[in-house]
Amino acid sequence: MRRRIGAVLPIYPWLVWEEDGRIFGYAYASRHRERAAYRWSVDVGVYVAPDAHGRGIGKALYATLLEILTRQRFKAAYGGVARPNPASEALHRACGFELVGVYREVGYKLGRWRDVGWWRRALHDAPGQPAEPIPFAELRETLTA
Repeated sequence: MRRRIGAVLPIYPWLVWEEDGRIFGYAYASRHRERAAYRWSVDVGVYVAPDAHGRGIGKALYATLLEILTRQRFKAAYGGVARPNPASEALHRACGFELVGVYREVGYKLGRWRDVGWWRRALHDAPGQPAEPIPFAELRETLTA
């Protein structure tokens, strides 16, 4: 996990929800695709510990993450949800994502092939040539100042 965080943090945010030294959840962004044309899009994910479900942690993490990504000048965020997962799908809907497609049998998990629903959340409209995204390492300095 440390390597995953270290690999994305210079460019993308990784947020952690911690209470009294215990981690209850996290949310992060990462590169959507390798090619330069996709640099204004990000993949996002959120995890909340099972005993913390229903407390609004996922929604709060996503709200903060999406606000930061908007300030970084990203155009859209995409999240994959292994199906079935009604709670995660409800969270994505509540956070303004819309289902844009389903990859059939794309991942093998818990002993069977899983479909993954792909969700999109627009961050802003950028007509014409968009400005370059701001790396999180640069933006973070303005967030803590």
